[in-house]
Amino acid sequence: MSEQNAPFISLGKHLKYVREQSKQSLAEVSGAVEIDEKSLARIEAGKERPAEDILLLLISHFGVHEQEAVQLWELAEYDSEAPDQFRSEADQLPLNSKSTIMLLALDMRTMYSDGLEVNANQSGLTLNFTQATGKSQAMPVARVGMSYEQGEQVLRTLQQALLQAKYLNGNKRLPPPKTDQ
Repeated sequence: MSEQNAPFISLGKHLKYVREQSKQSLAEVSGAVEIDEKSLARIEAGKERPAEDILLLLISHFGVHEQEAVQLWELAEYDSEAPDQFRSEADQLPLNSKSTIMLLALDMRTMYSDGLEVNANQSGLTLNFTQATGKSQAMPVARVGMSYEQGEQVLRTLQQALLQAKYLNGNKRLPPPKTDQ
């Protein structure tokens, strides 16, 4: 493949390597970051540069370290500098700075799930949420880790929310005033 046909070959190869190291399929990753599987394949082939927000989602999804995130950003050849969350504190702060403010890009989209697998070890719990794909296997849509204490709090909160939804499923209103006729 020539450089003209794949102007972002280095970026694509790096993203494909990261995906393969995480043992995830194109379908799993494209579902997790909500892009078309064919688009992700073109990105990995170096034929297409991902939009900045898509690259941020991929970096976040794979959990790549700061230095590797900056390298991916530079390989994408965006006009803007790498987001501050990818640069080390030494790169961001002047020598006489006393306070640090860190901003993280969060993906606030709602991921719907119809399956859950819970793994427990000495560190805590990992909740793996899945969505049926119509085939025999389920596709992961989110993974959340927490301590046992936090898991117990989540359980209590879920129980309370379910009880309220079941028994208080409407606004309780006072009856209308009686009119004298």
